[in-house]
This record gives sequence, structure tokens and C-alpha cells, in this order.
Amino acid sequence: MGVDIGLEKFLATSDGVLVKPPQFFKTLQGKLKSLQRRLSRKQKRSKNYEKQRLKVARLHHKIDNRRKDFHFKQAHALCDAGDLVFMEDLDYRVSAKGMFGKHLLDAAFGQFRTIVKYVCWKRGKFFAEVDARGTSQKCPECGGEVKKDLSVRIHDCPHCGYKTDRDVADGQNIRNRGIKLMSTVGQTGMETACADELPGVGLTLPRQVSQPRKGKTRKPKK
Repeated sequence: MGVDIGLEKFLATSDGVLVKPPQFFKTLQGKLKSLQRRLSRKQKRSKNYEKQRLKVARLHHKIDNRRKDFHFKQAHALCDAGDLVFMEDLDYRVSAKGMFGKHLLDAAFGQFRTIVKYVCWKRGKFFAEVDARGTSQKCPECGGEVKKDLSVRIHDCPHCGYKTDRDVADGQNIRNRGIKLMSTVGQTGMETACADELPGVGLTLPRQVSQPRKGKTRKPKK
């Protein structure tokens, strides 16, 4: 299963599953601003200041817990749907410095990928990261190049006529790259395993295994 994550949709899988972004920080941003405004009016190091500071800290902790709980639930849902999970190899810290930094930090894509990796390991599923370059500019069916701007949300291939949601197509490209990566590793392992069957290739025993001597063994003296 290929998983594409973004701001328009929190995640889109290669199977066509779409999940909307929850935006936990945005929903509680008004309440957080009100608490921080009250905190700024308190005298520092006073008892009222410490009480208000704890209220702000508790709200931050509540937002973080809701986000982490959502991430774990989505990670388990991905493991329920498939045995192989592939995601893009991206550095989200660089993207968070742009104009959509607050939205990216609210989604916490890096934390979500780490949680998915952990849940896959815990449940015995396979997880891998693939190259993210050009996943949105190729057709998952024919492999042809289909250039699209960010405003275009539908993938419509002029080469083969395949049409689907843009994010679903990205997830399918991620899945195809992951399967290709696994098949390449599998072919290498198969060639190595079958090397002993080829003619002219001898079986080399390790040093720990004693090799039989050539010739007759001496008879013990009486």
C-alpha cells in the first residue's frame, strides 16, 4: 500500500482511502490565544501567573495528545488494510519553514511517519520509504509523464486515459516504487541463493565445520 500525505487531504492510500486533516491546533487556537492573553497580563513569578501558565501548558498537552491519538489510530488502520506500507522519503522540517509552516506543524507529518514505522514493526508489517521525486507528475498505470500544477486535483492521463484523484494517483506511484524496490532486492537474493546449484560452483564450508580428511585414518597402536 502506498500512502501519500498532504494538506488538502491528510492521507490518501493507493486503495482510494481519503482522510481529511483533523486540524487540532486550528480548532483550539482561539481558546489558546485567550489563555495566552490572560497570561501576558499576570505579574511574572506570582501565584496567579503560575496558575495561568499551567492552564496554557495543559491545553498544549491536550492538543498534542489528540494529535498523537489520531496518528496511532490511522497507523493501525493502515496495518489492518495491508502488509506492506510505503511512504515518501521527505524532510518535513524544510517544508515547515515555508508559508504553510503552521499547517504542516499542526499535521506533524514527521511524527506520523515515525509512528507508522513503529506500528508496522510492532505488528510484524513491512515498512519502507521510497524516493518522492516526480510521484505527482507520472501516471501510475502507463508510467507516462503528466505535468500538473498544485491547483489541479484530478489526475487525467492523456496517454492511457486513466483518471482518478490526484492524491490517490500519488499513492499508487509510491506503491509501484515500493514494489519495484522489493522485487529488485528479491531478485538479488534469489540469485545468491541459487548460486550453489550452478555447475562448477563448489560448496565452501565455514571454518567452524570440520572438513573430512583425505586418505585412510591411521590405526591406533596396541
